[in-house]
Amino acid sequence: MKKYLLTVAAAMLLNGCAGQYKQSITTQQGEPKIKHTASDVITKAAEDEWRVVNPQNILKITLPTGATYIELNPQLAPQHVKNIKKLAREGFYQGTSVYRFVEGFVAQGGASSAKKIIKTANKSLLAEFYLTTKQPLAITALEGDGYAPITGFLNGFAVAQNALQTQTWQVHCSGIFAMARDNDINSASTEFFITIGQAPRYLDKNTTVFGRVLEGIEHVNRLERTARNDKEFNPITDIQVLEDINNSDKSVFKVMKTNSQAFKNLIAARKNRSEPWFVHTANYIDVCGVAIPTKRSE
Repeated sequence: MKKYLLTVAAAMLLNGCAGQYKQSITTQQGEPKIKHTASDVITKAAEDEWRVVNPQNILKITLPTGATYIELNPQLAPQHVKNIKKLAREGFYQGTSVYRFVEGFVAQGGASSAKKIIKTANKSLLAEFYLTTKQPLAITALEGDGYAPITGFLNGFAVAQNALQTQTWQVHCSGIFAMARDNDINSASTEFFITIGQAPRYLDKNTTVFGRVLEGIEHVNRLERTARNDKEFNPITDIQVLEDINNSDKSVFKVMKTNSQAFKNLIAARKNRSEPWFVHTANYIDVCGVAIPTKRSE
């Protein structure tokens, strides 16, 4: 039987002051709120409320202090997912670097196609800022915010939608994986970025977001801020598809299903925190305020 460790994303949920619920929290209509803490919800979630992440859709980025694992999102940006897997498999990212680090904003890496030869992947990609569907696409919805009429979660990713729910896009929460581009919206190629710090939601629908960090964001945060003459600047050893290296890396990731009752309970627990430290709760949470629980086999 495999043992699982909660990763950083889930641990963020558990860092609040632990304790038992003191008094009943009620809604404006007087209905009692769910009294579970986030840690209670995660601990009690049934096995069928978790899904195993397909290793075909996980990238392993090997950085100087360790590996960062990315879950790719082929539902919303299939061509970007397909292309970066081609780049990884042809070894394009070997010897590249994370050459740009903006504190509290992004870490950007890779190399332009003008500097390295692309063998099988596309040199440029059409923008996939959002998915268009003929019928409304159901998500686990939250209240809308200033950036979108509807926000919520779809298959393990924080998303937003238009009012008709016929356009769906992954939002720029902290720890997302996206392609950098020039002013031309179809100029994304080989250079990627990972958001750090606060969620830059003003970038929504301006870049193609097609993944999120499952584990290892700390290795991104430990990157050098500025180049030094005595050492290589933030080298990327390699970017690999996890399925391709299962002989050397047997990591198995599980993510809480975002359409499960456990996840809905988690949202409720985050809207109104029941730990004794809290004297006021807002009965609200924004879409980037709910870290999606993730665990990895030991």
